[in-house]
Amino acid sequence: MKGSGEEGQVKLLGASISPFVARVRIALALKGIHYQFVEENLQNKSELLLQSNPIHKKIPVLIHNGKPVCESMIIVQYIEEAWGNKAPNLTSKDPYDRAIARFWAAFVDDKLVPCLRGVFTGQGEQQEKAIQESVANFLILEEALRTNPCSSGKLYFGGDEIGFVDIALGGLSGFVKALQKAISSVLIDEEKMPLLSAWMDRFCEANGVKEVMPDPAKVLEFISAMRVKFTSPPAAK
Repeated sequence: MKGSGEEGQVKLLGASISPFVARVRIALALKGIHYQFVEENLQNKSELLLQSNPIHKKIPVLIHNGKPVCESMIIVQYIEEAWGNKAPNLTSKDPYDRAIARFWAAFVDDKLVPCLRGVFTGQGEQQEKAIQESVANFLILEEALRTNPCSSGKLYFGGDEIGFVDIALGGLSGFVKALQKAISSVLIDEEKMPLLSAWMDRFCEANGVKEVMPDPAKVLEFISAMRVKFTSPPAAK
């Protein structure tokens, strides 16, 4: 997509299989914001990426009229504030509801993501522990869907429309589905987590989401290849 018009020049530096980049692409798509996507080679990062995110040197980076914004959920907040006149609203107008949404988005990044990373990179007892912790965190999110006022009886964490928490968790959904296949283990059990399982399927098929989600086959290929590296014994010197 090409950035132009009222939106100014919008460029997104990322990798098409990244779940964190997916978050930003979903927010941009839902808002109908045109942008240029720049696929980064993470083994040979571009000078633009290194200059735009000199602290962490990571994707995604959103560049809006020459100004870089880093970290996926910070970018999503920026998109909502910079294009607040564009529907849908990704955050509630109510300050309390916004605070609750930020809490759960932080839960995803601070509690769930490290566990999923352990499942992805671990093996043996280490991986099994990470699987158990991931399942426990998904059960907490199942309960949040059931009991939180914003989500109880609604389609999404954000209510009847996709919101901040949905993007935080939903951006990871393609990775989670592929990871389950790669390790032959269930992280989101349909029987134990019926609401979360239905939510994930609904989110992935939503207009504005399915068009920008990472290719499942490529994500699975990437995870499988990396798992081989993680589990292979070190080469003899």
